[in-house]
Amino acid sequence: MKILITGGCGFLGSNLANEVIAKNKGELIVLDNLYRRGSEKNLKWLKSNGKFKFYDLDIRIKNKIEKVIREIRPDVIFHLAGQVAMTTSIASPQFDFEVNALGTFNILDSVRRLSPRSIIVYSSTNKVYGDLEWVKYKELSNKYVASAYPMGFPENIPLNFSSPYGCSKGAADQYMLDFARIYGLNTVVFRHSSIYGGRQFSTYDQGWIGWFCQKAIETKKGIIKKPFTISGDGKQVRDVLYADDLITLYFSAVKKINKIKGNAFNIGGGVNNSLSLLELFEILEQELGCKLVYRKENWRVSDQKVFVADITKYRNMTGWYPKVDKNEGIRRTLVWLGY
Repeated sequence: MKILITGGCGFLGSNLANEVIAKNKGELIVLDNLYRRGSEKNLKWLKSNGKFKFYDLDIRIKNKIEKVIREIRPDVIFHLAGQVAMTTSIASPQFDFEVNALGTFNILDSVRRLSPRSIIVYSSTNKVYGDLEWVKYKELSNKYVASAYPMGFPENIPLNFSSPYGCSKGAADQYMLDFARIYGLNTVVFRHSSIYGGRQFSTYDQGWIGWFCQKAIETKKGIIKKPFTISGDGKQVRDVLYADDLITLYFSAVKKINKIKGNAFNIGGGVNNSLSLLELFEILEQELGCKLVYRKENWRVSDQKVFVADITKYRNMTGWYPKVDKNEGIRRTLVWLGY
C-alpha cells in the first residue's frame, strides 16, 4: 500500500509517518515544504527511524502536485498540510486561503483526474462552526458549560465559516465532501477539536496544551521571570485528543472507508477528555508542584467559549474511541518536553 502524507513533517503527519515506518504498513511518501516550526526536526527524526520518499513541495503549486499524484498514484492520502493558526489567517488572509483552500483543491482535482481510487482523509477543524455564540452557556468558577449539549456538539449543528481560517478550512472541508458526492472520490473529513502529544512544537497561537505544558516546565525550572499571558478568562473549554489515539483514528478510517466515505465527523477526546484552560493549570500545578502565574489578555477573535466534539457518530460507524485519558496524555506530553 502506498501512503502519501501531506504535511508529513508536522505534528500529526510525523506521528502517522512514524507509524507507517514502525509497523511496516506500506510504502511511505512524505510531502512537506518545511514551513512550520519544528518540521525540519521532525524530518530528521523520521529519517533516523526508517526509509521513505520525501518531497520538499508546496501544495499551492498545482503542476508539482499533479506530478506527484501521477507518479505515485497513492492508495491512501492523509491530507494534513495546512495553515493552522487563526492569528496568521487574520494577518495574512490570502496566504491562508492559498494554502488551505487552493492547496486542498489542487490535491482533490489531481486525484479526481489521475488517481480516482485513492482514499483521502482530510484534517479539518471545529472552526467551521464559527464562534458558537448562539449557544447558551452556564458560567462556573473554572469553566463554561454548554448544558444543551451534554455529550458535545454533533455534526448537524449549523456551519458558520467565521474568520479567514474558518472560511479557508471550511471551503476545503466542503470540497472534500462534494468531490465524494459528485465524482465518487473516497474522501472523509475529520473536524478536529484540540490535538496534542509528542512531536508537536507548539507556539503561542497554535497547540495550546503543549504551549502551556512548556510554560509550566519553565515556571518549575525558574526560567520564567514574569507572568505568561492567556487570551480570555481561562474558562474556555475544549476536548483533547492524544497523538496515539489520532494514529488509530486515521488508520481506522482507511479500514472503514467503504462505510464512512463522503462523511464529516467531529473528532476530539470527547466529553470525558474535556477541560478548560484553568483546569489544565490545576493539573499542571499538581503534576509539577508549582504555582503558575499568568496575565489575562483580550479574547481572541472568533474564539469559542466551548467546543467539545460529540464523537458518537464515528464511534458507532467504526468502533473507534479514545483510550488515552487527558491526565495520562498531559503526563506523556510533559515527559516529551523534557520534564
